[in-house]
Amino acid sequence: MADLRVRALQCLTRRDHSRAELHAKLAAHADSEEALTAVLDALQAEHLLSDTRYASQRVSARANRYGNGRLRQELRHKGVSDGDIEAALPEAGDEGERCRAIWAKKFGQPPLSAEERAKQMRFLQYRGFSAEAIRQTLRGASEE
Repeated sequence: MADLRVRALQCLTRRDHSRAELHAKLAAHADSEEALTAVLDALQAEHLLSDTRYASQRVSARANRYGNGRLRQELRHKGVSDGDIEAALPEAGDEGERCRAIWAKKFGQPPLSAEERAKQMRFLQYRGFSAEAIRQTLRGASEE
């Protein structure tokens, strides 16, 4: 069990992990599921493992490249609860502003044809921006 704790701490010193992510990494090294659960519970009790902190850091690190939809999907994939996700997303800032900044960096000029408009919309959708943020961005670009 001490060996499992050391492995967990080594992972956590590199970067924060969600509980589910750390569980998956340590499962191969654990003697039993109970031992692994006990180590993870102890780390959470000591505030060394926190899904809330992980979600907050992940959102802060990736918000300048992705929209709320993509951030939400990535966090769910890592096993973070919906409550922790919704608490962390406001830290990303205004989705519309982030969408405009990414659009301006990638394209910089309004679409001249329907095909180009569709291409720009697909790019922003892939990045996880809401339909409303994309519409506002492209509408604002057309008006300038």
